[in-house]
Amino acid sequence: MSTPGHDDPLSKERSHLAASRSALRAMREDVESLDITDVTANWVNAAVLEAQIEQRIKALADLSETPLFFGRLDYLHAPGAEQAEGGEGERFYVGRRHVHDADGDPMVIDWRAPVSQPFYRASKKDPQDVSLRRRFGYTGGDLTAYEDEHLLDTAEAATTSRLLQQEIERPRVGPMRDIVATIQPEQDEIVRAGLSGSVCVQGGPGTGKTAVGLHRVAYLLYAHRERLARTGTLVIGPNRSFLHYIEQVLPALGELTVRQATVDDLVAHVEVRGTDEAPTAVIKGDARMAEVLRRALYSHVVPPTEGVVVVRGSRRWRVPVYELEEIVRELLARDIRYGAAREALPQRIAHAVLVQMERAGEAPDDRVQNAVARNAAVKSLVKSVWPQVDPARLVLRLLTDADFLAEHAEGVMTGDEQKAVLWVKPARSVKSARWSPADAVLIDEATDLIERTHSLGHVVLDEAQDLSPMQYRAVGRRCTTGSATVLGDLAQGTTPWATRSWEEALGHLGKGEAVVEELTAGFRVPTDVIAYASRLLPHIAPGLTPVASIRENPGFFDIRTADAGPADVVAACRELLEREGSVGLIAADARVPELAAALAAAGIGHVGPGEETTHATRLTLVPASLAKGLEYDYVVLDEPQAVVDGEPDERTGLRRLYVALTRAVSGLIVTHGTGLPPQLVS
Repeated sequence: MSTPGHDDPLSKERSHLAASRSALRAMREDVESLDITDVTANWVNAAVLEAQIEQRIKALADLSETPLFFGRLDYLHAPGAEQAEGGEGERFYVGRRHVHDADGDPMVIDWRAPVSQPFYRASKKDPQDVSLRRRFGYTGGDLTAYEDEHLLDTAEAATTSRLLQQEIERPRVGPMRDIVATIQPEQDEIVRAGLSGSVCVQGGPGTGKTAVGLHRVAYLLYAHRERLARTGTLVIGPNRSFLHYIEQVLPALGELTVRQATVDDLVAHVEVRGTDEAPTAVIKGDARMAEVLRRALYSHVVPPTEGVVVVRGSRRWRVPVYELEEIVRELLARDIRYGAAREALPQRIAHAVLVQMERAGEAPDDRVQNAVARNAAVKSLVKSVWPQVDPARLVLRLLTDADFLAEHAEGVMTGDEQKAVLWVKPARSVKSARWSPADAVLIDEATDLIERTHSLGHVVLDEAQDLSPMQYRAVGRRCTTGSATVLGDLAQGTTPWATRSWEEALGHLGKGEAVVEELTAGFRVPTDVIAYASRLLPHIAPGLTPVASIRENPGFFDIRTADAGPADVVAACRELLEREGSVGLIAADARVPELAAALAAAGIGHVGPGEETTHATRLTLVPASLAKGLEYDYVVLDEPQAVVDGEPDERTGLRRLYVALTRAVSGLIVTHGTGLPPQLVS
């Protein structure tokens, strides 16, 4: 690895960095100086163009502590015609975004460009026409070192990149960083998978599955920008704390238009103020509820009992009851949305009238058909045969009317299951009802049965193992015409309805054809820590491949008896705060208030999950229920047995503990006043 002592090459690279930053600044100034006064037809066009320019200016921001480029590729020959950038012996600097000089010649190539791909995939066995791969080391925004790998020199032994290891282990304060400089070949294959296919990534702690999903979004926006600009992209996370933690990754890569939401956000048709007991929530989240809802909805359609007479001028046109019955049967057989069929019904009746008019020698047009469809007699018949249904009221009736539920759940749900979902105290109205999160998902299902949910071009679903079948359906209808990237770890499922297999989950999502990839190389969790946590795998996910840490640094790991209770926990936090980086104190939810008081008494400031850490306040106090997906340089885990006991059953508790044990990037201290769970001791 070359350092500042090797002045010539490093000075040249620093000069290229300075020139690239100047070029990026010039690109930004060019956009800022655009005058759109005479190029827009009206104020609407002007507003749209101004918004686009503002987005472009933001995308060209030069983040002072973020390296503009992190690698260099020296090609033996110019890339293929479709990538033509110059002549033989072409050199490319690989970075987070494209930068060009005043003549339009590239100074930095976007990491997503095809010509950059060998930076992640080339090897001595397959050099991909690259003679040299150079990695750069930075301190803040200053280029301080470089490291060369001669891919054509077979005599040179392959070694693990020290700069790569340092970047992976670099202390972190604040939200999640991108991993664009450290993407591994198996991760890159997932990142660059095509837009048309869906991908499911099973990845244990520290395998980078969340980062892979976010970088995949960035890649797809680069490769299919126009299409996704029309259809939209969405990242779905488990909670607000998690979304806040990841929210800066895509903007750092120049992508500012990706929406982020939780599943609860997607189904927020009503205000959620209630909760369900676990057995009730499991039943409400079962995919069988979709069939119950469908039956209940279409029970509102009743066969017509008499014909309809349409009066136009002096003429009366009668559509007999048998013809109306046939129209209704045909609409039901087409299996289209309830609302779409209801809108089609008056038009079908009007068409039957127009056929009679034509037989009588008249020549009606579309205006006549629309007028007949709006006729009072037709509207009255449609109202009685195919009435409007409010999805929230439909669900409310199912949950409060035992007879109505029994009628439509017959053969689908048992009597005990029906009793479990019925409300003890029926609500008087939709607004006064104390809806639970599971109820909101049912309302979303009913809403989609009536009117089709808008589909996006691509959806990323993270921490997917915790979704119920009905929640999978809610996500799936947001990408019926698009694709999905599903991220999760079966061993980290901590809900009573946690996913049992990805095949089953993908079926509920409507993406049964998705390719399931498994990431087993651990980049984030130290060897000793992941080995200790993996003792739980036979008890929580038998058959799942344990994560194998590739970290050369085994990390810091210690198990301590907390004889003095919270005082010993505080002492462990104080010890870790003397090191560089972020610190997380993870504890069973019930113990958080006591630990918060102990930290305050000791004068140690802390924040909650989702709140911004600073260099002055680097400690986050994390309830175990919110730890999933978060990472800290160092972690103190308080009372593992309390984490297990805080869940309704042992398996869920052990899974929650597995999550808590694997949040550390550089070191972990486990403190316990009571005994450790036997699964960790054995």
